[in-house]
Order: sequence, then structure tokens, then C-alpha cells
Amino acid sequence: MTSGFASRLRQRAAAVVPDAGWRRMVLLRRLAAAVLAGMAVVLALAPAENGRVVPVVVAAADLAAGATVTASDLAVRSWPGDLVPAGALRAPAAAEGRVLAGAARAGEPLTDLRLTGAGSRATDPNSAAVPVRLADPDVAELLGPGSRVDVVTAADPDGAPAVLAADASVLAVLPAEDGPAGPSLGRLILIAVPRELATRVAAAAVADQLAVTLR
Repeated sequence: MTSGFASRLRQRAAAVVPDAGWRRMVLLRRLAAAVLAGMAVVLALAPAENGRVVPVVVAAADLAAGATVTASDLAVRSWPGDLVPAGALRAPAAAEGRVLAGAARAGEPLTDLRLTGAGSRATDPNSAAVPVRLADPDVAELLGPGSRVDVVTAADPDGAPAVLAADASVLAVLPAEDGPAGPSLGRLILIAVPRELATRVAAAAVADQLAVTLR
């Protein structure tokens, strides 16, 4: 009778307590769930193939239109590849010594179209970049980086036109500026001239109205 009672107790205990196989199954399921959760975290944090990070040259500080870019004006930042603008420069050497066609904010990527002066006399040590305000603002619409012009003034005592600089290279046509009384009377252009003529042209630009003739 005692042995029969003990046998029934063992049967009830086996029904209540899971066997070793069942415990292994639960352990494997928990392990698989942990592995899948870890893989999901890794995939969520990993960048997509077309969102790879690439180096981009940006303005290190606010830069004015017409400024000649130096190494200290530039910085390299990592950008997601699918957000990089077309024509963005990847190395500072591609921007150094060139002229900004328009103002740039700090952190803004610099593109090939924002910079002028590559291969022009602006990069020649014997040349200088001079800003000139045109007497006729509409003439600026006919110019662009690379245009060749003669800079003319009517400052001679007899009133005859005088050529201040012949065959000057236009580096940039700056945006129109609005003053308190409305749009400015003339548009600024940036031209490259031989250094021996730069002072003469700059002085005339302050004292006289200048015009250009297109070549």
C-alpha cells in the first residue's frame, strides 16, 4: 500500500514539474528571441547602402560674396551620401584660391558652381581681384564668370573715355543689393586685372562711374 502511494506521488510530481526536454525548449526559444532582438538593433543602427557617409567641404564661417577662399575658411564634414548636393567639393584644395560667386553660411557645402576663378588670372600671382560697380546695372545681366571685358571710364580732363584695364576676366557677378532707397544703382562685379593696374581701377571705382565693354 505504501509503495502504491509513493508511485502515485511520483506520477503527480512528474505532471507538475516539467521534464528536462521541455526546459531545454524554453531556453532555446528565449535564446533565439534574444538573438533576433539583437539583430534588429544592429540593422536599425547600420546606415543604408545609399546613405553612406562621405566627406564634403563646407564653409568654416560665414563668407561674403566675392571673397577669395583660403584654407582657414574651409572645413571637411561627413554627410550622408544621399543628402550631398550635386557638384559638392570633397577636398579643400579644390576651393582654395577661388572666389565665391555668392555668400555662404557657416556649415554650408561648397559646390563647383558657387566658386569662380579656377584657371583664370585670379589664381595668377601677377593678378589681383578688384570689385567694380557698374554704372548701368542691366549690363551685369550680360556677364558671367569667364567673360572678358574692357573697363572704361570718362575721367580724362577732356571727357574722352579712357580704358583702365583691357581684356579683364570677370570672376563673379555679385547679387543685387537693396538699400534704404531701393535697389542700388549699380551691380558689383569682381574682375581679375594685372597687379600694376589694380590700384588704378580700384581708385576709379570709388571716384567715378565705370562701364565695361564685352569682348
